[in-house]
Amino acid sequence: MRRLAVIGPVFLMILSAAIVGFGFQMLLIPEKLLSSGVSGVAMIVGYMTGWNIGLLYFALNVPILFWGYRVLGKRFIALSIVTVAATSFFLQIIPEIKLTDDRLLASVFGGVLVGLGTTGALRFGGSSGGFDIVASIISRYRNLPVGLLIVALNTIVVAALGFLKDDWNAALYSMLSIYLTGKVIDAVHTPHHKVTAFIVTNHTQELASRLLRMPRGVTIIRTRGAFTSEERDMLMTVATRFELAELRKMIKEVDAKAFVNVVQTVDVIGDFRRR
Repeated sequence: MRRLAVIGPVFLMILSAAIVGFGFQMLLIPEKLLSSGVSGVAMIVGYMTGWNIGLLYFALNVPILFWGYRVLGKRFIALSIVTVAATSFFLQIIPEIKLTDDRLLASVFGGVLVGLGTTGALRFGGSSGGFDIVASIISRYRNLPVGLLIVALNTIVVAALGFLKDDWNAALYSMLSIYLTGKVIDAVHTPHHKVTAFIVTNHTQELASRLLRMPRGVTIIRTRGAFTSEERDMLMTVATRFELAELRKMIKEVDAKAFVNVVQTVDVIGDFRRR
């Protein structure tokens, strides 16, 4: 059973990577367009130098993943490593085929495919690496919104394409692709970068101690059921959407019968950061 719990997410990371690789090799790269994050940086360097984009993507992600391993959850980073390695592999074996001569179609469907692949990785506890990890780490040390950081980093990458290649059409189509990738992630995963979990459980101390090791602050609220009049504890904690899969897994391990309500958090005022 434990082996299945490991193999399942790894298989899904590889499947997500294959979807991303297909979007890159058959839609974005043939039209010299960019994706979001570190993959966009790898594409620019590849377009300018002729170097292998898949290997650049892997090399640029290695220091980021190492940094994230020391700051973010180990399971999250381990699955992200699988996704990054698998994406780099698929960029080597999937041929670069130009499915369409229309840049608009390439940017739209390329962005959607990359968004679906990225969402699959996020939904099952990993990520495609890159700027998501950088922004998550920075937000832990500085009180800055993750979404704003990702937008700022991607804007710099797209502007670099316009200036270096003197191709502002490609830059604008790339921005459309990146926008659609984000919209797909928002529609399938969650549009907010922070979520609040309300957990009604009989295993208060064990679950609270696990949450504090994420590390996340926890508030314990005493509740009473209206129908049964039974008193139980409810834990309230705020997490990022990147930690949501890990949070689900943790709760299931500690108390499979816990009642959990996860709601989107528009804003957090106060000390959310935990090192």
